Amino acid sequence: MKQGFRKIVAAGFLTIALTAAGCSSTPSSQGGENGLDKELNVFNWSEYLPDSVIKKFEERYGVKVNYSTFSSNEEMLAKVSAGGGIYDLTVASDYFIQPMANQGLIEPLDLNNIPNFKNLEPDLVNKEHDPGNKYSVPYMGNTVSLAYNPDNIKTSITSFADLWKPELKSQIVMVDDQRFILGMVLKTLGYSGNDTDPAHLEEAKQKMLQLMPNIKAFDSDSPKTLMINGEVNVALVWGPEIALAQREKPQITTVLPKEGLMITFDNFVIPAGAKHKKTAEAFINFLLEPEISAEIAKDFPYINPNTEARKLIDKETLENIAIYPPPEEMKRVESLKNIGDSVKLYDRIWSEVKSSQ
Repeated sequence: MKQGFRKIVAAGFLTIALTAAGCSSTPSSQGGENGLDKELNVFNWSEYLPDSVIKKFEERYGVKVNYSTFSSNEEMLAKVSAGGGIYDLTVASDYFIQPMANQGLIEPLDLNNIPNFKNLEPDLVNKEHDPGNKYSVPYMGNTVSLAYNPDNIKTSITSFADLWKPELKSQIVMVDDQRFILGMVLKTLGYSGNDTDPAHLEEAKQKMLQLMPNIKAFDSDSPKTLMINGEVNVALVWGPEIALAQREKPQITTVLPKEGLMITFDNFVIPAGAKHKKTAEAFINFLLEPEISAEIAKDFPYINPNTEARKLIDKETLENIAIYPPPEEMKRVESLKNIGDSVKLYDRIWSEVKSSQ
């Protein structure tokens, strides 16, 4: 903001079984009937998957899902790096996938066990961070979007640069995400949000320190709460959090900043040593069913990469610019990239900035 298996006799049996189970209205009562194990350990971002969807999977396949959450990519990486086959499935942002693969932290997927992969938007698969989707399957994406409550904020907000206005003291909530936030600061300085020049990053650090009095909280779990409660009136947070806040307070206004947004997609990956790999792949396949994917989007309206699911998502959600920036804006959007060892510099700067709060 997060797996080895029992073999089956016939190579095509799992796909057939999954297809049959997907069409059946009778839930499987015991694990193992479909070549799956009886439990699955899932590690995901907070507020990213409805309980109702987990229960449907459990009822259909007779698999107990042990579900735990994290609040940042860094937290996820630390726990997955500890090894031991604790998790069978986790979610990683696109720019984390190549480093995790290079370090042997994730296992190759068998896409034959994920036939619903075909439902994904063609332009959102086979990307630079994972050619051929050897290790990952897109789940959901988002920008970190900018919004404010015009009922309580009288100053004009049209850009990221406006966040430094002194009248916004203690009025801002931001996601606790170093890449997005430092990327935003770099963009106000005229640099790429993926800049790795130490001098530019030092410049961004000093400017970020100047912004700290205006930040009331860093919150990646549920930043919408502060907006809804009126504790803050400006948010630089996950776009869907803005959309959810607007359900409670329609006056909250989304801003398309002059500097341009940044975007990332989260992806399913299977940690190395996972004990229930095929069950993890079955879970991915289940979540890519159009109806299930649309159900997820209803509760957590992130950018949905599922072509068939989008046909089932309401028009209001698809037209909300906090979630789906308009086409002309998407031409300016910058994707977060893998920055190699420079991430250590980001880590240090972020730690120094946060310690000043």
